[in-house]
Amino acid sequence: MSTKIEIRDLGKSFPSEQGRLAVIENVSLRVNDGEFVALVGPSGCGKSTLLNLMAGFIRPDTGSVTIDGAVRSKANSKGILISQQGSVFPWLTVRENLAFGLQGRDAAEQNRTADHYAEIVGLRGFENSYPHELSGGMLKRVELARALVVKPDILYMDEPFSALDALMSLRVRNELLRILRIERHTVILVTHDVEEAIHLADRIYVLSERPTRIRATFDVPFAHPRKLSSPRAQQLRIAVLRELGVELDEPADIPLATPTESIDPGK
Repeated sequence: MSTKIEIRDLGKSFPSEQGRLAVIENVSLRVNDGEFVALVGPSGCGKSTLLNLMAGFIRPDTGSVTIDGAVRSKANSKGILISQQGSVFPWLTVRENLAFGLQGRDAAEQNRTADHYAEIVGLRGFENSYPHELSGGMLKRVELARALVVKPDILYMDEPFSALDALMSLRVRNELLRILRIERHTVILVTHDVEEAIHLADRIYVLSERPTRIRATFDVPFAHPRKLSSPRAQQLRIAVLRELGVELDEPADIPLATPTESIDPGK
């Protein structure tokens, strides 16, 4: 499997009243083409900053981000960010929101493509609805469709389900997995939810407190659909939480990942 994203010795700091505040320090990682990778870490550790560096919205102080072998210097349409704040235009219908990224094509093609992606995300029949007429879960589906409609190589997702309740989050996550079975994308997910990471990702990078470094790496070798209550999934959950500094009242014979090494929790 070819390397899609490679980060080498990445560093980033920002000015503060006390001087420069180091947020990212000596981070190196790889993401393969078509892989789903989750970045998990404590609040304020620099997860979103790392994602924005990868997407090209901000530049690193040191190190590099390489996409398909080329150093990334700025954002482009090959990578789309889905944020927790949301990006749906409230004055446009679902169809108009999806067609917004298709400007330059003729109107008939825009509508056909928009309707196609509305159907993919399960919004058939709501093409003429406005955002205020939709539930939170449906709005998140519109955001997914808006990202997919321009056919990006990479989806950068910054805690996209954090505003949803647990049941709706699970439904939208299942919808995302269904979409990824239809259309192949490389996905980078920032989340503080360990179960969400295990549910979705092929690999999990655990980040340290700020300045963030890669603390540990876990492979997720379970086929979809995944049963999060299975013993192996729970072993992985406990191991990740331990790397995050959370000790649970669970059996002590669960293997821990060594720094930056992968483990198979089934072994």
